[in-house]
Amino acid sequence: MEIIHVVLGKANPARMNGVNKVVYQLATNQAESGRRVAVWGITKDTVQNYGERNFETRLFLAQRNPFKLNKFLKEAIMLKNKQAVFHLHGGWIPVFFGLASFLKRNKIPYVITGHGAYNTVAMEKSKWTKKMYFHLFEKHLLRGAEKVHSIGESEVKGLQRIFKKDKNFLMPYGFEVAKSEIQVNKGDDFIIGFVGRLTAYTKGLDLLLTAFKNFNNKYPESKLWLVGDGDDRQSLEHMIIDIQIENVIFYGAKYGEEKDTLIKQMDVFAHPSRNEGLPSSVLEAASLSVPSVVSEFTNVGNYLEEFSAGIKIKRNDAKHLELAFEQLYTKKEAGNLKELGHNARNMVQEAFSWNRIIQQFDALYAV
Repeated sequence: MEIIHVVLGKANPARMNGVNKVVYQLATNQAESGRRVAVWGITKDTVQNYGERNFETRLFLAQRNPFKLNKFLKEAIMLKNKQAVFHLHGGWIPVFFGLASFLKRNKIPYVITGHGAYNTVAMEKSKWTKKMYFHLFEKHLLRGAEKVHSIGESEVKGLQRIFKKDKNFLMPYGFEVAKSEIQVNKGDDFIIGFVGRLTAYTKGLDLLLTAFKNFNNKYPESKLWLVGDGDDRQSLEHMIIDIQIENVIFYGAKYGEEKDTLIKQMDVFAHPSRNEGLPSSVLEAASLSVPSVVSEFTNVGNYLEEFSAGIKIKRNDAKHLELAFEQLYTKKEAGNLKELGHNARNMVQEAFSWNRIIQQFDALYAV
């Protein structure tokens, strides 16, 4: 049976959208392993502005009515003659309600991955709007799914609060270990880095700036690098001025080797997110031998602890972040930080190996 992944976008890995990156890697590895796989994107335009790939990609224009399906998408579904399982990626997406209803009406199986959309913290955002939307739309989408794939414990807990049916399928996704040949020499400065979309509350960047200010007061040779862009960049810049933080550098969005070069120079990767599925940026840093400090909401903390590849802070606040930075600073001074970086790369190779996880995905599609 063919696997058809459906996303908002084009599964372009050269974008800051984490879901699109994951779907690209998942489809690529499924195709390499001999599975029949395609990606269908619902987009604002159908320009094929992405590189070559080993799986078929089809693009369908989004409609003005967010619940409505493109007629060509409907035709394409029916042409599959029930010989495909559809994998929807993302939660609280109006067009997916329309898609799920169409699939269910035609007795075509589908599964869904929320990518963090159903975790406890995410459910608190716009709580009453989501509550109404859930009863009108989302619960019907979840009921119709053969399985609901969660990528972390926080999403399992959040989903159980709103949807009691036993359809949950817990499994992380894989990650491609970086093959970059770039080598850098880390200097005497202690560099803490973040890579991702600059959304202050969701990513915990307000906590990161506060923690860094206090840490930098004690260790003035420390620096904070923020790589990425987003709606909150200006407010974060104002926060830096207001509370007088030094040694913070905004690099903007970077991709490919340019981004890898920056990550490799970091001593520590910080991700104090308040809401995540499974942040690919943490795995990306780990694959480049950079240990991380994360919140429990990232769903990566237990892996970091198991492999001695970083620190999961006990409470997601500025004080605990600062203490974690101090621990890792001490390890660098003692010459032990490289070992954590080595462990981080091993973590990705062992716990997030696509070869192993692809086989687990087959169970998700056993409908």
